[in-house]
Amino acid sequence: MRQLIVNADDLGLTRGVNRAIAETHHEGVVTSATLMAVGTAFDDAVAVAKAAPALAVGCHVVLVDGAPLSDPDSIPTMIASRAAEPGRFFTKISSVAARAMLGGFDEDELLGEIVAQIRKIQAAGIQVTHVDTHKHTHLFPAILKAVVKAARICGVRAIRNPFVPGSALRLRQFAGQPELWKRYGQVRVLRTLAGRFRQRMRRAGLSTPDGIVGVIETGSVADSLLRRALQNLPDGTWELVCHPGYDDADLRRAKTRLLESREAERRLLASPEFREFLKAQQIRLVSYRELAGAG
Repeated sequence: MRQLIVNADDLGLTRGVNRAIAETHHEGVVTSATLMAVGTAFDDAVAVAKAAPALAVGCHVVLVDGAPLSDPDSIPTMIASRAAEPGRFFTKISSVAARAMLGGFDEDELLGEIVAQIRKIQAAGIQVTHVDTHKHTHLFPAILKAVVKAARICGVRAIRNPFVPGSALRLRQFAGQPELWKRYGQVRVLRTLAGRFRQRMRRAGLSTPDGIVGVIETGSVADSLLRRALQNLPDGTWELVCHPGYDDADLRRAKTRLLESREAERRLLASPEFREFLKAQQIRLVSYRELAGAG
């Protein structure tokens, strides 16, 4: 049996993103979303989440390209000293990756910031069903260790598996998409960390999907590419990562590279044709709440 969690990232980024996530949940196939505790539209996102009780809501932990909840002076290893705006995280994932792999982050600083972000959402009256990270920074073992500890401290029972299945890594699928070749290579190399991730999840007793799809295609979602990836899914529970939104003035001010693509994803995820495609593939839609409960 094949099950699919359709998770919309960046809830709380802007009111337009919040509205798109609500629409693709009520009218389309989105079953879960992850809320940014540091998002500028946080309060609106909380209202959206409370108006959608069937939507499983997690924490989209931000450790890159954003500002912390903690006092920046209390987390010096996480703050970019040469940033254009003081007191912010590193803007590039490559900088975070290098620091994580070389032991440059203080574990207590990471843990404290992640717990603070989860607790802010819980304090707003939202049951946090799962955790993932902005730009998938918990790929890296040092950050994953802190995310796992924070989840257990906060009573969260599921974490995103940030690794793409081998069935979605066939290079010929992307032969006509040269703009995706670099990300394809990065995802393939990082998959060497997948075994360590699964071991840590088992030891921690936390639930996680079997993997994710939609990562390579982020920002370039072509209906045919996504359908091919889903057609090739093996049995198991998988997560489709998506970023629906409205390309409005607020989004343009949010310093995100995903602009027009959010509109395309919103239309796809809300379309009856996409729901019928999943039904024809005998792919059952589930949420993170069901996954965490089963775990």
